[in-house]
Amino acid sequence: MQLIDRDLLKVYQLSSGRVFFQDVDDSSKVKEADSLTQVRDFIADRCRARQARKLARLQVQVDLAKRSAFTLLLFDLSSLYAILSTIAMSLSAMFDFARKDVEVGESAPKELLLEKHADYIHAYEQKKDSYEYIMAEFLRMSGVYWCLTAMDLAKSLDRMNRADILQFIKESQTESGGFAASQGHDPHLLHTLCAVQILVMFDAVDEVSSDRIVEYVKARQNEDGSFGGDEWNEIDTRFSLCAVACLKLLNRLDAIDIPKATAYVLSCQNFDGGFGTRPGSESHSGQIYCCLGTLAILGELHRIDADRIGWWLCERQCASGGLNGRPEKLPDVCYSWWVLASLAIIGRLHWIDKVSMKRFILACQDDETGGFADRPGDMPDPFHTVFGLAGLSLLGEERLKPVNPVFCMPEDRLAPASIRVQLLNSR
Repeated sequence: MQLIDRDLLKVYQLSSGRVFFQDVDDSSKVKEADSLTQVRDFIADRCRARQARKLARLQVQVDLAKRSAFTLLLFDLSSLYAILSTIAMSLSAMFDFARKDVEVGESAPKELLLEKHADYIHAYEQKKDSYEYIMAEFLRMSGVYWCLTAMDLAKSLDRMNRADILQFIKESQTESGGFAASQGHDPHLLHTLCAVQILVMFDAVDEVSSDRIVEYVKARQNEDGSFGGDEWNEIDTRFSLCAVACLKLLNRLDAIDIPKATAYVLSCQNFDGGFGTRPGSESHSGQIYCCLGTLAILGELHRIDADRIGWWLCERQCASGGLNGRPEKLPDVCYSWWVLASLAIIGRLHWIDKVSMKRFILACQDDETGGFADRPGDMPDPFHTVFGLAGLSLLGEERLKPVNPVFCMPEDRLAPASIRVQLLNSR
């Protein structure tokens, strides 16, 4: 029978008392032992031999590790100077690591292609069966505002079909008084402001029910002074601007609680001077514009530290001249509006490099189709086109109409209604 079964050997003792064992390392041979004691001695010798081999291999590994550590130490010492030199040479880049940027090529446009931009925007009105037009129905009202404002700044608004546009505006007003992106969509403060701006541009506010608009906007204010974008009450400082801008254009600011609206916006300011979407949210250039615009309309700009906000805003300019929305982001033409308009509102527009800023905006033009893209070489669209033109207007481009930094509308459209807002003096 089998008596012992180990990894070293297998031992068998017959009924007659004879003992046989088989060495696992040499399974081809079966040996006979005088007794079990002889087998145990064999096992002990085998264990000691295996342990010795393990210790020998371990010693080899230790010796190799020591030599590797010594070699690594020599390498570290020999390369330390090179590493420190590299760090020293890259110090400025390390401090600027959060400012991602783009290259402005020498072949990029350097002049304003105004006629091409007007043709580009006008073509959108002629392509109502295109895939892009159909798929953009959910933001149609905003798109119409972008296109019309771009054309108005370019002094080409007369090329747009006024009657068709006003009919679209009327059809988009819902029973609540607010405006939807298009027929069949839900009303929202974003689209309501765009509709009111378009009506002001065409001097056609009387063609809709202003009282219903006021009631819709008034109903969006919450007890804490914030505004919800729609009946589902998403809170965002963008909607504070939309609400007060609508009412200012309609001369009905009296419909809301101004002290509470002001207090809520101020509660969204952060330690760095910027503003977020809600209290405690990250500072963002777009939200800063919305909050400063709200305070400008309400006449409450004296309650902010303009220098602190101005410093945060001017730090958004990258080496390319473009502006980003927050640290560690690429520059984008749309921030040519959000940042520049904010600086204009607080009288700090001169705090940025206007020459490189203009060069970046012009480089984002498409010299074949017209229109502006977010960055040089990308595809143009109406959104970036209007804000590219508006940014150039703020920089003093003479071929464009002067733009109002709060409403993003030509100043000559606001003057007849005597619409004025608070702006801080330059320092």
